[in-house]
Amino acid sequence: MRRVRRRGPARTPAGLAGAEPGPGFEITFDGRPVRALPGQSIAAALWAASVLSWRTTRVNGRPRGAFCGIGSCFDCLATVNGEPGLRACLLPARPGDAVTTQEGTGHAAPRP
Repeated sequence: MRRVRRRGPARTPAGLAGAEPGPGFEITFDGRPVRALPGQSIAAALWAASVLSWRTTRVNGRPRGAFCGIGSCFDCLATVNGEPGLRACLLPARPGDAVTTQEGTGHAAPRP
């Protein structure tokens, strides 16, 4: 007869490290409020809010978001607080950050 072993609560990285994030805060994405947690990257906050794309490519205007998640590629470039070309996967979210969809390089005037 096979014994079934009971498991405790699910093990998570935060639980293993004993981390307890502080209170959440808001950033905005294209003017829409998005919740974020201390230490969370902008990409992670956007993913948690079901936002998968926050820039378009220079040539064909195709949507892009996070790809590698570790700063090796450039798919997650975002415009944050008016500064284009920032890697959202490496940039910690801060209260009040304004993230806007980056079109191409982010240096051209936005389309009407």
